Amino acid sequence: MKFNNKYFPILLFSALALGVVLGGMLKFPNTSEYLVKNNSKSKLNKLIDFIDKEYVDNVNTDSIVNLTVDNILAKLDPHSVYMPASEQLQVAESMKGNFVGIGVNFYMYKDSVAVIKPVANGPSAKAGIESGDRILYADKTKLFGRKLPSDSLFSKLKGTIGSDIELTIYRKSEDKKLKIKIRRDVIPIKSVDVALLLNQNTGYIKINRFAETTYKEFMEGLIKLKKEGAKSLVIDVRDNGGGYMEEAIAIADELLPNKQLIVFTKNKNGNVDKTFATEKGSFEKGNVFVLVNENSASASEILAGAIQDNDRGTIVGRRSFGKGLVQREMDFADGSAVRLTIARYYTPTGRSIQKPYAKGNEAYFKESDSRFTNGELYEKDSIKVEDNIKFKTKKGKIVYGGGGIVPDVFVPLELEHGNEGTAYLLQSGIVGNFAFEQLDKNRKVFKGLTFEQFQEKMAATDVYFNAFQKFIFGNGLDLNFGKSKAVVKRFLTAEFARQLYGESYYYDIILKEDAMIKAVLK
Repeated sequence: MKFNNKYFPILLFSALALGVVLGGMLKFPNTSEYLVKNNSKSKLNKLIDFIDKEYVDNVNTDSIVNLTVDNILAKLDPHSVYMPASEQLQVAESMKGNFVGIGVNFYMYKDSVAVIKPVANGPSAKAGIESGDRILYADKTKLFGRKLPSDSLFSKLKGTIGSDIELTIYRKSEDKKLKIKIRRDVIPIKSVDVALLLNQNTGYIKINRFAETTYKEFMEGLIKLKKEGAKSLVIDVRDNGGGYMEEAIAIADELLPNKQLIVFTKNKNGNVDKTFATEKGSFEKGNVFVLVNENSASASEILAGAIQDNDRGTIVGRRSFGKGLVQREMDFADGSAVRLTIARYYTPTGRSIQKPYAKGNEAYFKESDSRFTNGELYEKDSIKVEDNIKFKTKKGKIVYGGGGIVPDVFVPLELEHGNEGTAYLLQSGIVGNFAFEQLDKNRKVFKGLTFEQFQEKMAATDVYFNAFQKFIFGNGLDLNFGKSKAVVKRFLTAEFARQLYGESYYYDIILKEDAMIKAVLK
């Protein structure tokens, strides 16, 4: 098998929910007094002024400032980062958990904006927009034939709540153009993908990130599952890169008895801030399982660490990422922001799970790659732990610091060693793009099928498996799916189901053969 290395980082990082995670929100302090008092700081400020006013050529000093800020932060730690205003707006919306728009998932297919699926009960769905529709105009702005970047498209479709927009669409299934007026509204960005029963008494909740609405969404799911009979709970934070630690703490509080330590932080002055569980826990009894993998980071690790160290439940999967730093977001007037590490956090036993970063940011992030080569994704014995960083839980279980949460029950990567590229490819946006294009060719093939009939149809054919192999080759990825046929077909079927029936149907297919779920139910 040959794998094109230039695509691997794209596939790897597409599996991460968030690469940089937040620990809280504060406004950036006024720095003018420091610039006056400190010569080094004022020197930098004056240099920019000199270049702006006196340099022989015109220079974009904003870009110089951005570069300078990036270089400064690179000397600190891998998670202290600068976010330009354009990126910060998108991330802020994601972490807020909603935005104002028309409510469609779209794909820039060839030279037109194609609707993958309208958001359920959203403005577009209510107005009659359908999967497969092409959006030609937003009011009088032409959207096709221009290859607009996604951020430009978003800006055309977003607006203020209650404002109207008229879309001109082409409906392929009817071969006609339509004008549809839509009133913009608040569109939720869900951080809890699904809450469902795995069997009569085992509930499952999938959390993709920790945003402002995550605890609320989690509780809605938990209440529903308890009403349906859940006595045990599986919380899936695989590929969850973190977010607001307060949301993870609130969820842990629901699971832990009163006064049990959840997490504590320590800043450079040695000030320690401890957070304990309260009396409000709604699921303090019953089995708890937390699913983690190599992309579970930060707030995900806070939740997993609290459950593991308090002997409250079982951690299942593979060693987590290893991020034990807390960031605070500080805003600039131009809409940009800096996320600065302001403390380290520690699990209840007192361990830091932050992996080393003394060799620089590049080596730090490449550590994840080494897990493929050293075998730890396939054998628990290959996980390298620091024997001198041992801790004991109250019941005497040995846990380790120094680089992620080591699971209680190890579950190897599903695909064989050497075929890691396929594993990450199947969880990337490429699969969704392929599924849309196949459905777009002949959506009527699936019209009227029940979910059971759909599954039977997909199981009985290799047409889409063979087409996907050609699709991948056409996109420059030389992957042979021969040995992974069953897994690939499962992910393809799940993605088709998501676009045809909805999110919960994707998980209905994926979880039935999921190795970690099998380990839990066993």
